[in-house]
Amino acid sequence: MNELLVNVTPSETRVALVVSGLLSEIYIERSSNSSMVGNVYRGKVSRVLPGMQAAFVDIGHEKAAFLHASDIVPHTECVNPHEKEHFKVCDISALVRQGQDILVQVVKDPISTKGARLTTDITLPSRYLVFMPDSAHVGVSQKIESDEERNRLKSIVSKFVDKEVGGFIVRTAAEGISEKEIEQDALLLKRMWLNIKKSYKEAKAGTILHEDLSIAFRLLRDFVGNDIDKIRVDSRLAFKELVKYSNEFVPEMVGKIEHYSGDTPLFDLYDVENEIQRALDRRVQLKSGGSLVIDQTEAMTTIDVNTGAFVGHRNLEDTIFNTNVEAAAAIARQLRLRNLGGIIIIDFIDMSDATHRDRVMQALLTELAKDRAKTTVSDFSELGLVEMTRKRTRESLGHLLCCECPECRGRGAVKSVSSVCYEILRDILRVNHAYKAEKFIVYASTDVAEALQLDEQHALAELEVFMGKTVEVRAEHMYRREKYDVVMA
Repeated sequence: MNELLVNVTPSETRVALVVSGLLSEIYIERSSNSSMVGNVYRGKVSRVLPGMQAAFVDIGHEKAAFLHASDIVPHTECVNPHEKEHFKVCDISALVRQGQDILVQVVKDPISTKGARLTTDITLPSRYLVFMPDSAHVGVSQKIESDEERNRLKSIVSKFVDKEVGGFIVRTAAEGISEKEIEQDALLLKRMWLNIKKSYKEAKAGTILHEDLSIAFRLLRDFVGNDIDKIRVDSRLAFKELVKYSNEFVPEMVGKIEHYSGDTPLFDLYDVENEIQRALDRRVQLKSGGSLVIDQTEAMTTIDVNTGAFVGHRNLEDTIFNTNVEAAAAIARQLRLRNLGGIIIIDFIDMSDATHRDRVMQALLTELAKDRAKTTVSDFSELGLVEMTRKRTRESLGHLLCCECPECRGRGAVKSVSSVCYEILRDILRVNHAYKAEKFIVYASTDVAEALQLDEQHALAELEVFMGKTVEVRAEHMYRREKYDVVMA
């Protein structure tokens, strides 16, 4: 059974996709930091960078948004991806100029220090169609395999294509849908586009012209046709709003939406809260005894596979193979759950058997096929590594829920107690050479102060003898380990 669990509080909405009782994806939107993806703006080019083949665009937010030359369709007309392949990327200076107003859409939310990423290739999705302004193209999702159905859908949608307005891509959810329902979507999207064009003429730069749906409504729209069996909502108001939206736009989902009012918190039903907490850990334990170690850096994400204590097969090669197969499925799930994107390097346990490598790769590809995000995977390298990419449109779960550690300041490690002790002793010597003082007082964290008075008391005593001065150590409970002060008295 596939379920969507919608947890609503006044300032935050969380949506969990649970597949067969196991958390598969988590979406979180906060009123203070809602997603910008899909929003359309009248922007103003604030800076053109020929060296980067990009421009910064002011869309009315604190950080300027980023527009690369490859995301600018010639003459800022929007065409579908197939047509775009025939165009060569022009020099950014020939496409936009500083101070120019431009119609743009957000394709990636701001991440870390980077602003939002933009495109001029506007797309407007509905439950069954994606509208592409200024394109006469009609495309059909590749996941619809029947040639007869593809031709039927293409014939229906072609009636609503207008060269001066735009074309369409037929989404997977449209398979088997009636002409009337498709017509409703097509007309809705065309009206939406005409309203955007009208607003663009009247609006000032930095104005939002079209805002995509909030997270719960967006997922309801996008998960149509994804075999969702039930949608549980723990807010009566949100439940009523979802039912109202569903009645108008996704009537087939109305019977699947229910208001949850049980005594057990909604996210405790399938251990979702604990799964979210575990998704913030570096280490993922596998049932076989092996493990994954996942490290997310600025440049890429690395995943290391370890055997652990798994000895369930007669020889080491079988042990390694079975651990890698289990790891392949776990990796695909963790990428979705943690929403890890960009470059990903997987270090499977070395396998000498080429057949085993092929089967592990096939296991990985099979699981990744369930991911709605676009992925590309290369074969095993000479070093035994698998390089892949996963499309990133929003922040990872870790970046969304966590911030830089004030103790290590992002290093992922803190100095040992003994290292801080010796650093303090060196500082005392340095101050003693530069200034005249009768006595020194050291303020340090509790564990460092204790070490100076116990484990390092001989080193401290030798320093006092060498200088001919006393050193008093005082514990400061509010100091983190690496913070200390040396005061002359």
